[in-house]
Amino acid sequence: MLPFRRAEEMSVSAALLEGCAEGKAGLLLVEGAVGCGKSEFLETTAAHAEDRGALVLRAGGAATERGRRLGVLRRLAADAPPGALPLPASPDDAEDPLALRDFAVAVRELSATAPVVICVDDLHHVDEPSGRHLLHLARETRRAPVLLVLTASPHEHDSDPLLRTELLRLPHFVRLRLGRLTPDAVHALLPGRTGAEAALLHEASGGNPLLLRALLQDPEGRPADAYARAVLTCLHRCGPATPRLGAAIAVLDGPATPAHLARLSGTDEATAVRALAALEGAGLLASDGPHGRRGHHGLRHPAARAAVLDRLDPADRSALHTEAALLARASGAPDTEVAGQLLAARDTRPDWALPVLRSAADQHVAEGDPDRAVALLRLAHEACPDATSRAEVDIRLGVVLGRTDPAAAEHRLAAPLAAAGAGQLGPQALAPLARALAAQGRIEESAGVLERLAADGTRAGGARLGGIPGGDPLDGLSAFPRWAAGRRSVPAESGTDPAVRSAGTTVHPAALWALPVEAEEGVAARSAELFLRGATLAEGTVEPVAQALRTLLYLDGAARALPWCEEFAHQAARRGAPGWLAVFAGLTAEARLRLGDLTGAAETAGEALRAAPARGTSVLLGALAGTRARALTAMGRLEEAAAALPRPAPAGHTGGVHALAHLRARGHHALATSCFHAALGDFLDIGRQAKRWGLDRPRVLPWRTDAAEALLRLGEAHQAERFLADQLTTRDAADPWVRGTSLRLRASLREPRERQTMLAKAVDDLQRSGDKYELARAMADFGQALREAGEPARAAMVNRKAWHLAKTCGADTLRERILPGHAEDDTGEGGRAGAPDAALVAALSESERRVALLAVHGHTNREIAKRLYITVSTVEQHLTRVYRKLDIPGRQALPVDLDPAAAGVPV
Repeated sequence: MLPFRRAEEMSVSAALLEGCAEGKAGLLLVEGAVGCGKSEFLETTAAHAEDRGALVLRAGGAATERGRRLGVLRRLAADAPPGALPLPASPDDAEDPLALRDFAVAVRELSATAPVVICVDDLHHVDEPSGRHLLHLARETRRAPVLLVLTASPHEHDSDPLLRTELLRLPHFVRLRLGRLTPDAVHALLPGRTGAEAALLHEASGGNPLLLRALLQDPEGRPADAYARAVLTCLHRCGPATPRLGAAIAVLDGPATPAHLARLSGTDEATAVRALAALEGAGLLASDGPHGRRGHHGLRHPAARAAVLDRLDPADRSALHTEAALLARASGAPDTEVAGQLLAARDTRPDWALPVLRSAADQHVAEGDPDRAVALLRLAHEACPDATSRAEVDIRLGVVLGRTDPAAAEHRLAAPLAAAGAGQLGPQALAPLARALAAQGRIEESAGVLERLAADGTRAGGARLGGIPGGDPLDGLSAFPRWAAGRRSVPAESGTDPAVRSAGTTVHPAALWALPVEAEEGVAARSAELFLRGATLAEGTVEPVAQALRTLLYLDGAARALPWCEEFAHQAARRGAPGWLAVFAGLTAEARLRLGDLTGAAETAGEALRAAPARGTSVLLGALAGTRARALTAMGRLEEAAAALPRPAPAGHTGGVHALAHLRARGHHALATSCFHAALGDFLDIGRQAKRWGLDRPRVLPWRTDAAEALLRLGEAHQAERFLADQLTTRDAADPWVRGTSLRLRASLREPRERQTMLAKAVDDLQRSGDKYELARAMADFGQALREAGEPARAAMVNRKAWHLAKTCGADTLRERILPGHAEDDTGEGGRAGAPDAALVAALSESERRVALLAVHGHTNREIAKRLYITVSTVEQHLTRVYRKLDIPGRQALPVDLDPAAAGVPV
């Protein structure tokens, strides 16, 4: 047992014991809440008295024996020498003055040989006749060495309401109050604990010695079994009303008035106030003020609440939660409080349960607690009376789950889709279903729902589509006022799918994934970035932010978009939203892939996939895995890429934009493993879908160059040329990335001299695009063309630059193709041994860096002069100074990692 030292209080008992030894009477009443050490104090006093040679008589009251007359007196008599203390002949004689006198005389006689100390615990439980004898004894032994030490709870009624009052009137009466331990006292008692540990122990125990002792018995001082048992003991000993009241407090788990608690526990308010005072005195409650003014805040620790609730019978516990829900609703409590009680009770019987649960779920979403919202919506689903309301709840669940579990979010829409197909849903469910499907990128399914919605509106003869205000069920998914107009429709193609045309004048879901039309691209990119500057992640901003990032990525370049993609991915991670993280990590990985950072793209996608719940299949996660597989394929890690690819799109979900990413990754892997026909099939499928949906933008899905590469491997040069020529007539043909990748492949279909010129243009375009991987591929082809044209020196320089770029990207297979057999530490063409110091490179003038960079890219002096509008002689002079400053022998030793931006090469 831990000795809770109370020096000041023990000094009072010591003084009374000393007085008793000197022949003086004493009367000490020790009061304190449950668990505050009254019994321990009493026993310590008794032990000290025995050490002094006093005769100690012990007894204690008990709640179960309050009706047993003279029970305490009999225990005192049994503790005295045999026959020393007379008892009334029968309980009926207990009030006889002679019996009272005989008992007092007998005690005085005992004190003639040694001081007598009578210790009675729990005076409030002492039966009334025994209490009368103790009161009479206190009056009659004021001049004898007799010390009465009594303990009592200040919050309990005595059997005899006058007993303590009469004791108070006696001149030798001393009252002592044992309070809870202060934080400093707890720290002093536990010298081996740090201040922070002692503070946590005090917080959990409230300074109650009994609870503190129990905490110290639990592992690492954390509330567990011993603490739970101590809480229940305190609750039981605080009075007959406190167990039920404690259950009510645990059920409410928050601020509540005594009146509210009284109603829930089935008692009167006065009893509730008294019981609350006992619980607060014992330190069980987290209180912020006196009862009746601000009320309490529930049980002190979650473990205490769990202990109380676990003790309840499940049916009783459910009934209490239901009653709490009814009381909360009647008192005008927030829907979140009412719904929380319904959830705890698993009760959906009230006719108002469904709207309250849905309202509370929306509030929890707004407050950033999607898990709680999901739990409420699952219960709301049980409360739905018909297919339409069940579909509405399922749709809302799908939206909310998108934050944490993409697979669950997608699968949650299966039932509403089936109900829509069966004609069981009205416009109030069809419109949000179309929005949810469009947000998940499920184009065909969303279009099908819109088609049914339009048909219903036509049959109804309404002026508004399906009764939806504004005629646009997809309103709200696009949040850029300045460029949304460019996304309101899908360009009509001769082969446009009927589902696209079915949407009529409303927004087709594919438009939410489309880039703005060419005339608005500049404005759109600026508006997107302006939007991103003021945007923060929330349920209603995820899709608009993703749209803005896609716009910036494909219209303004990956280098401009990457920091924004990373920022919103970090926001999603900080919010603990793996579903959102998958969206923005996917865009981050795509941006890195577009910059040629294959390693970074694979790692980003892999981290997001590991953070997502590993259950079920998801088209969103499949697209993320596809991005990772494309990066791994380009790196030459084909087995890892194959392992990433078995996440197929779930059955029935193939008609969505995310499935196209999966198809493209599968096609690239098939291309790398010589499965050329399979690759071609995947690329052509992408093209068909992109055309049907009006999403045929080479900046996003360059399926024509992919297909052309497969056709070239199959020996179908004519067909490959047709695809490449077609791509160079699209609206995106002016984009340097699109043009550069197209020219690289097209060059292989030309004569050597034209091939060299076309590859030089491809290198320039890809240099401007920022894609180091595609630039390395183009330079590798350019180096081969130079070698075939009989220019080995230029070819060697270009290959060296290409090898270095491939190494930077992590494209080991490409690096090996460029310069077979060259390891990282080689001193040959692929190595960098003896490369000039960075300080020497920094010493170059801007003009010198421009010339050196173009020379590294394989341009002749004449080509450099033409590009920079200077003479060939000036170029030669610049190069001579560069060689001298870098202390290198010539062009072949120029550093390959010159920064194009620092060089200021005109683009």
